[in-house]
Amino acid sequence: MCELLAMSANVPTDIVFSFTGLAERGGRTGPHVDGWGITFYEGRGCRTFKDAKPSSDSEIAKLIKAYPIKSEVVVSHIRQANRGAVSLENTHPFVRELWGRYWTYAHNGQLSGYQEKLNSSRYQPVGDTDSEMAFCWILQQLTEKFGEGRPETMTPVFEYIASLAEQIRQLGVFNMLLTDGEYLMTFCSNNLCYITRRAPFGKAKLIDTDVVIDFNQETTPDDIVTVIATRPLTDNEQWHILQPGNWRLFRLGEVCAGS
Repeated sequence: MCELLAMSANVPTDIVFSFTGLAERGGRTGPHVDGWGITFYEGRGCRTFKDAKPSSDSEIAKLIKAYPIKSEVVVSHIRQANRGAVSLENTHPFVRELWGRYWTYAHNGQLSGYQEKLNSSRYQPVGDTDSEMAFCWILQQLTEKFGEGRPETMTPVFEYIASLAEQIRQLGVFNMLLTDGEYLMTFCSNNLCYITRRAPFGKAKLIDTDVVIDFNQETTPDDIVTVIATRPLTDNEQWHILQPGNWRLFRLGEVCAGS
């Protein structure tokens, strides 16, 4: 299956260290060779980089690893195709506008019997994956329930999304990342974990390549950074393992809702 990576931070932070570990799994230490993508938020704007080539050999991935884009919210994905051809339009993450904001989504898993159950009229998939179809369906349900304007309080929105994700989980494996650039939501079907780093910071060592970083040299005492991944990226830190059906909502690096 695919693998997910995301970050929520209280200050603009680069994700080079974590992405370096994830990119190795895209063809070198893992079988996820069918494309990759990453979205960085800067205020209400976002920039997305995608490539249908393996991340371990991608020139665009080399750019991301060498260019420390600082962001408060990041969503990334490496693909092992099971629904849809290997192509740019089927490469995650997917981005759509809702309530005047860019929403970014990535999915790890495989669904069955979804074509009739996840139909959407307003939002249409560009590619032919179960993942993008589920994303369009979620946005359609949000529009029908909450209307055309962004609600003043967003926690009920993500609680509703969690109930929608639980419905989708009945169709197969559905690990999900979803963000509007301010809030970052994770939903676990079988494999998802996270770590929150704050002072006092220490060293971290990647599992997939021989890279070590001393976060104490890269941060300030006030920094809070949460990284979410399908599997732990470091082998000398304690990651929180989510259970099936668990979800978390992050804002500025902190958990603000979940189950």
